Amino acid sequence: MAAPNLIDRLFRTQRARDAAALRRLRDTCDTLMSERGAANSAKFAALAMERYATLGDGAREAFFGLLAERYAPDPERVLACAKAYAAERSAENLASLFQEVEPPRQELLRRINRAPQGTAALVRMRANLLKAVKANPALAAVDADFTHLFGSWFGPGFLELARVDWKSPASLLEQIIRHEAVHAVRDWDDLRRRLEPDRRCFAFLHPALPDELLIFVEVALLEDMPAAIDPLIESRDVDAHSTKARCAVFYSISNCQPGLRGVSLGDFLIKRVCEYLQRETPSVRRFCTLSPMPGFAAWLRAGAPLDAE
Repeated sequence: MAAPNLIDRLFRTQRARDAAALRRLRDTCDTLMSERGAANSAKFAALAMERYATLGDGAREAFFGLLAERYAPDPERVLACAKAYAAERSAENLASLFQEVEPPRQELLRRINRAPQGTAALVRMRANLLKAVKANPALAAVDADFTHLFGSWFGPGFLELARVDWKSPASLLEQIIRHEAVHAVRDWDDLRRRLEPDRRCFAFLHPALPDELLIFVEVALLEDMPAAIDPLIESRDVDAHSTKARCAVFYSISNCQPGLRGVSLGDFLIKRVCEYLQRETPSVRRFCTLSPMPGFAAWLRAGAPLDAE
């Protein structure tokens, strides 16, 4: 009986530690929300992130629950402002309604963002949140606030388009290997082939996440549009004269930051790359994407037997 009692005591001790850590984080967030000076705000923002980093998975989910409840809009005040605006549609009443509708947790996240490396920490926090939302859909409102803020913080004006080639820092090349989500990079030789003169790899970076790729796309410069992906991936023939290319084939796009899932990056990346390639290689006139299963859509449209084995 000694062992089970010891395990129970350990669990109780861990729960007590998590509860104490959560209370400290809650108090820090409350203090952060009450601070008016920028210097003090940055200090408490850093402390909040430091304390969040000590939480276990269960305590993190509890913290997200705290964000959902403690920093939610006040329904009665929202309703009162809505009634006031309905009665008199003035700019003042509309501003008051906007102020009440916005969840206070959005301001909390903005203030946490003042900490050194605050943006990167919040991206990691959202990655944790997305896991918690699967088990607790009530946290979706908190996720909506992250998505709303990230949509501004990672807007087009803040993104840096970078070409990744064999001369890029090893840390970036390793990220390409690690995060390739469509066609796995087998080894360094495989990566080098994807960065040869007839290929291109472009990524978005952000000043708040230095040396971290947000998303990247791989492109093949060809004379004609390929009919299948396998020959393109397996090919070892290198056409060093990309000026012969007439077609740019986007064959893989991968998100490197789980915490930025749902933030619009891919479409804008492809548009920026098209503009870049038009300047760099004027002979390219056709731009296309290549599905991992070319012909699949046509097969379905032709009336494929969906009940076939």
